[in-house]
Amino acid sequence: MQTVTSLFENLWQQYTAINPQAEAIHSLLTARGEHVINDHIAIRTFNTEKLGIDVIAQVFVDLGYVKKDAYDFSSKKLNAFHYEHAENPNHPKVFISELQVEAFSEEVQDIIKKLDDQVDVAEPYQADFIYSGRPWTLSFDDYIRLLQESEYAAWTAAFGYRANHFTVSINHLTTFFDIESLNQFILDNEFALNESGGLIKGTPEQLLEQSSTMAPLVNLEFDDANHLVPSCFYEFAKRYPMESGRLYQGFIAASADKIFESTDTK
Repeated sequence: MQTVTSLFENLWQQYTAINPQAEAIHSLLTARGEHVINDHIAIRTFNTEKLGIDVIAQVFVDLGYVKKDAYDFSSKKLNAFHYEHAENPNHPKVFISELQVEAFSEEVQDIIKKLDDQVDVAEPYQADFIYSGRPWTLSFDDYIRLLQESEYAAWTAAFGYRANHFTVSINHLTTFFDIESLNQFILDNEFALNESGGLIKGTPEQLLEQSSTMAPLVNLEFDDANHLVPSCFYEFAKRYPMESGRLYQGFIAASADKIFESTDTK
């Protein structure tokens, strides 16, 4: 029987298999004596009937998660919600976004329909679907066509179902007290950080600061060839207390918009 702990362990194993930089950074932090806590993961999907947010979230809902705030990313044509565990605030949050497929060209819609048609309607409800990877075949030509209209669509088509990123909770670190010093540590160890909108997205006044690595290239297999494409990234988050004294648990849409670009091919 799957538990919250085993689900996230499976997600982490699948995630680090294609993103060894996350494991390397995790190990560097552990070597300093840190016990790294995951703030949240993110999942990407399409807003089709079979693969929309509510369907993809079901595995988490079954384990006690509840839907919280909604987010709109109009420039990238995405919707999103984040989920929190109803009983245990120490469980990682889950941020699930979906592409507004109908907002794109007919050609892109046709490609996504072709992908969606390859997924059985019951498949996304299986406990291991969320870390099963790509459930469809995909040609490199279709990947490039998606990429021309949406980096997000291309990434989701190429990588399927997995954690797009895990997130180090800076609040739980004991040798770093701010995001600036952690960012410098990451840079000093020769990992590239996402500079879109600045190295730090968000402010203490917004109650959340975030930064992230740039997704490293991986040699990915398509139907007809292998190509280097950006994979997953590692995020870092510092949360600040609300008036109640409780740490803010939500997300800032403007910041998340820039974090999405950690997987851009540009």
